[in-house]
Amino acid sequence: MDATLSPSASTTTTDLGRRVRAARVAQDLTLDTASRLCGVSRSTLSKVENGLMSPTFDVLQKIVGGLRIDLAELFGTPPRLNAGGRRALTRNGSGQRHAYRGYQMELLATDLAHKAMLPFRIRITAHSLDAFDDWGRHEGEEFLYVLSGSVCLYSELYAPTCLEAGDSLYFDSRTGHAAISTSEQDAEVLWMATNARLPGVASDAPATSKTRAKGKLPAS
Repeated sequence: MDATLSPSASTTTTDLGRRVRAARVAQDLTLDTASRLCGVSRSTLSKVENGLMSPTFDVLQKIVGGLRIDLAELFGTPPRLNAGGRRALTRNGSGQRHAYRGYQMELLATDLAHKAMLPFRIRITAHSLDAFDDWGRHEGEEFLYVLSGSVCLYSELYAPTCLEAGDSLYFDSRTGHAAISTSEQDAEVLWMATNARLPGVASDAPATSKTRAKGKLPAS
């Protein structure tokens, strides 16, 4: 596998934390106010800002929604707001990096703001559900395409789905989910999620995942 997907997690987490704090301070928000706007606990937000926690994608979505910024801004890429004919080129291994739990993520097309979808290249390093504390869930829909290796996607509503290289799956992001590699090597996937913060769409409403029963991860 391409070793470029394994940056220093401590460096990227610290840089991301500084940018979260800068975005909050720029809006003259206290930690308490920002935590309420984001729907993230004060302790979690503080840990993120201080580089003590590598936030999950769910938490990242809540932060960008609550602070009304673009995801790319948290990774040091000032996104362009051009109106038409948009395109973004990401050379091999040049995307923005983020690691959490059992995933090493490379964010693609980060130079465009307000994208309808958020594309990632992800190395799944988790080989057991023990790598996760809880289901991942957030607003939107997702598409998963296996590039190499084999993957098992666990869901709170469906039986585990096994995927081989070339297989793909489209699913509701609000349904709790977690993916692990079932191959000897880490699996690599193309993962796309729709952006809950599209232009003209209010982001004040709390995530509808609260309306769903919060299930437990099955025993691995």
